Amino acid sequence: MTLATVESGFNGEPAVFTAELRPHRSLGPIGFRVLIGLSAAVTLINVVFFLATNALPVAMFFGLDLALLYGAFWLNYRAARAREIVRLSRNQLDIHKVTPAGFVRKSQYNPFWARFDVARHAEFGITDMAVVERARRTTLGKFLGPEERDSFAKAFTAALADIKRRV
Repeated sequence: MTLATVESGFNGEPAVFTAELRPHRSLGPIGFRVLIGLSAAVTLINVVFFLATNALPVAMFFGLDLALLYGAFWLNYRAARAREIVRLSRNQLDIHKVTPAGFVRKSQYNPFWARFDVARHAEFGITDMAVVERARRTTLGKFLGPEERDSFAKAFTAALADIKRRV
């Protein structure tokens, strides 16, 4: 998650609050290459052993395991391309949700009518965050961890309250 307060704005209005929410991935590109390389080496050793002992089906399953591991990481990194951009100015609240495929869903709210709802659980912390205005609701940060949700909720709540207080 990246939080930033910016002075330059959008739509001719200075932004009071801007946040870009991204899913966290603990394994970077170098770690991925190392993991796949080690897995390929172990797979190759096992495949050679089982081919030498005439156990062809077992050797094929080792190759399948490596392909499935690579596919799972590919899907995981693809899902990490999702992001949410929240921009708040005195007159407008914009939320852009970008899917892993690159499709953008935009929502605009009036910050004076918008309400930021946070659902908390005693054991797990924040379980749901959403911007609500009348019958419209936009959920935020489903992919964030508990600490990131808490940090965003505090910062966004303070920014939204500050806008409403300045009337």
